[in-house]
Amino acid sequence: MTFSRRDFIKTAGIAFGAAALPSWVYDAQAASNLYIDVNKNNLADAALATAKKLGASYADIRINRYRLEAVSTREKQVQNVSSGQNFGFGVRVLVNGTWGFAASPLVTAEEVQRVTREAIAIAKANSAFQRKRIELVPTPKVVTTWKSAFVKDPFDVPVDDKIQFLLKMNETALAVKGVSFVNSSMGWVNEQKYLATSDGSRIEQYLIRGNPSFTVTATDRSTGDFQTRSSLREGQAIGYEYIEKEDWLGDARQAAEEAVMKLKAKTVEAGKYDLVLDPSHLFLTIHESVGHPTELDRALLWEANYAGTSFLTPEKTGKLQFGSKIVNFVADRTQALGLATVGFDDEGVPGQKWHLVKDGIFVDWQTTRDLAPLIGKKSSYGCLHADSWGSVPFPRMPNVSLEPAKANVSADDLIAGVDKGILIYGRGSYSIDQQRYNFQFGGQTFWEIKNGKIGAMLRDVAYQSRTTDFWGACDGLGGQSTYLIPGSFNDGKGEPGQSNAVSHGCPVARFRKINVLNTSSA
Repeated sequence: MTFSRRDFIKTAGIAFGAAALPSWVYDAQAASNLYIDVNKNNLADAALATAKKLGASYADIRINRYRLEAVSTREKQVQNVSSGQNFGFGVRVLVNGTWGFAASPLVTAEEVQRVTREAIAIAKANSAFQRKRIELVPTPKVVTTWKSAFVKDPFDVPVDDKIQFLLKMNETALAVKGVSFVNSSMGWVNEQKYLATSDGSRIEQYLIRGNPSFTVTATDRSTGDFQTRSSLREGQAIGYEYIEKEDWLGDARQAAEEAVMKLKAKTVEAGKYDLVLDPSHLFLTIHESVGHPTELDRALLWEANYAGTSFLTPEKTGKLQFGSKIVNFVADRTQALGLATVGFDDEGVPGQKWHLVKDGIFVDWQTTRDLAPLIGKKSSYGCLHADSWGSVPFPRMPNVSLEPAKANVSADDLIAGVDKGILIYGRGSYSIDQQRYNFQFGGQTFWEIKNGKIGAMLRDVAYQSRTTDFWGACDGLGGQSTYLIPGSFNDGKGEPGQSNAVSHGCPVARFRKINVLNTSSA
């Protein structure tokens, strides 16, 4: 009998009740005081002592507070303002080589002891199904605090300032003739995380992430056609300075003009094209074709129910030609502005950087303390994460980024080498198979390239390829000046599902002879 995460969660269903129910939302000041005033070290001592007494070979406790705020508008109206926070703890134990987990929003010493006993009972029950004992690679004991890099905490900025900014952005877009609708929003997340482990680590972290966005819609009432253009900027690990330092109004005006242009853009002729892909587009292709297949739990079939497995397998490590020789992908939990950047993961492993693909060869995986020994590794890369105190920590993607060229290569330099091609900006629709191998991607705007020059706007464009063919066709990378770090707030995985925020830095890049479809006739 095999033992999947589905079985684990089914067995532990009662303990996961807190995670499955809506988060407890508190008065802001009360929740803040609760997190600050509770003696987290004493609670950790109670959990770890109880776990040890009951036979756990390893245990950890996470005591976390999450704050969330979202503001959305449409044209001249505010559609929604919401804010909330939740606070609770989760205990994870390893007993007889089997994991157990339980959680609660009641942060008291008595509840910590009760939940720890429950986690122990779950581990013992699960051990009946466990065919291979879990082993953990070591990690150094750490006692520290860590804070993500930001200038202005968005939770200190009045909501009205955020509303007025969004409405001004809408007004700017609506001033362009032909624009009928504008939606804009911003979301902010603050994670305050405390971790204590039986290895002796005690770590507190404070993280801020922001996700402003907009979508402009232009209409041609004579034909009934409509076209949209969304923001090309994506979420980042940054404070409210993201709003203040970037030209969002200029972006909104350009988006409006391009949405109107799309109404009259010529449809693409299907065929083979060279592609020049902007980072605002390429990051999503990286996420799906590089980030997910290098998750070791997918390759080992630990994770298959949600979005499949991987065409990569351990015996291909160090052998498979993943891309051309200029292609280098790094996994990075330390990258500036990266949504998956942390000081330490959810089992106390420090954030670090390593190659997944080097000089075109697939060389390594994303690992945790229990995945690493399965491929002969002596340490973890720190990829364990849970999206809530009430969620089971499990392997999640770090920032996975494409390294730029060392030379100062510009987008114009890459375009100059194209006779027949398409320049693509922004994320669009996409589809990829269950092993992350065959895929199709769209975008936001498409521009014809002829004889090394950017020409007219195109529409109805999507490209199709296979992962290794696509990255093998990469023959040009922009330099550091073209490098951006877009990201996604909502990378789903797991059962029950969890959401992870992750970024994918990349330069502009060129790909030769890629199959392009006309989506209006596909």
